Amino acid sequence: MRIFHLSDSLYEELAALPEDLPSEGFLWIGLPRREFELQLGMLQQRLQRWTGAQLLDLHVSDLMNQQLPSHFDYTSWYDLMVFRRLATLPGSQHLMADDEPHTPGAIEQAFKSIDTSPVGFAVFDRVLITVHPGDCQLRDYFATKLGAQQEGRDFRGSARLPSSPAELMLRMVNHMVDSYLDLRRLLTRQLTTLQGLLLDRRGHFRDWPVVLFARDALSKLEDICEDQRSAVQEWIDALGEWPAGDLHAERERELLRVRSRDVLEHIERVLTHVRRLETSAETSMQMHFSLTGERTNNIMRTLTVLTAIFLPLNLITGVFGMNFDTLPLIHRATGFWIAVGVMVALAIGLGAFFWRKRYLGTQQ
Repeated sequence: MRIFHLSDSLYEELAALPEDLPSEGFLWIGLPRREFELQLGMLQQRLQRWTGAQLLDLHVSDLMNQQLPSHFDYTSWYDLMVFRRLATLPGSQHLMADDEPHTPGAIEQAFKSIDTSPVGFAVFDRVLITVHPGDCQLRDYFATKLGAQQEGRDFRGSARLPSSPAELMLRMVNHMVDSYLDLRRLLTRQLTTLQGLLLDRRGHFRDWPVVLFARDALSKLEDICEDQRSAVQEWIDALGEWPAGDLHAERERELLRVRSRDVLEHIERVLTHVRRLETSAETSMQMHFSLTGERTNNIMRTLTVLTAIFLPLNLITGVFGMNFDTLPLIHRATGFWIAVGVMVALAIGLGAFFWRKRYLGTQQ
């Protein structure tokens, strides 16, 4: 568990949960899912003392559920956001290297490296609780980033510290959406490799389980993105139902709306890209079957042309194989060579005719 105190000009990490809320700013408590389960009793007591409310049992179950889809819920005391991230698992960065072998096994491993673990946010007026998977990369990243902003060493993005738990939650959600950029590079690279294998005219593709696995993974990603979009849209709708406040409160709410719409736009871009990848994979399969059908038609056409060439030759040999004594050329010494010459000339003539008609060869 890591506890941070944030205000307009102060960012500090606390050693333990304070007895009372600071006079200014808010608290951010970030902890892994397992530790959240173990520290739940103490955390509920502090929340009751700080805010006069506790997390509902249903929401506690949501925060501890590793399979829950992205969704948003709210009460009169706090808002609850569960957001599934789209990133690569730790240790899978080598899959994006240019020297990684382009094999069906590498493609399947790349799709298996997608991490969609949920991150939970309980947003009170002056307390933010974030429940992460075991590695807590998101929490540690923002702990370092906010510290750099406090010291003036981070010049990327917003230079000021978050002014409310809701703003910090939106920043973290936006970072999770933007982390799809690395995943997009990985998926695009591996899908391009898969397309090359499917459309290779000289190859004989046999790894259909990899194709089915990739299609299933892209379909799941699309479902996750749609759940993300629905959760953020519900959050935006809930912002409009907040009670009216003073000018400062209205300005803060408008900034939250702007940041929320930006997050929603990023999710739309991710969803569009996932759908494009899914369509591309489906198109590649259809093109593979079309190429297979074309290759089969070429083979059948070639065999048909060869049959048409040898059919009159079989007729000639059949005629001369009849058991008659008065057949032409049968008693002449040059009869055999005349018959062979006629067959060769006929074969060459038919072959040239079919070649001119483009019934032979690969050019159509």
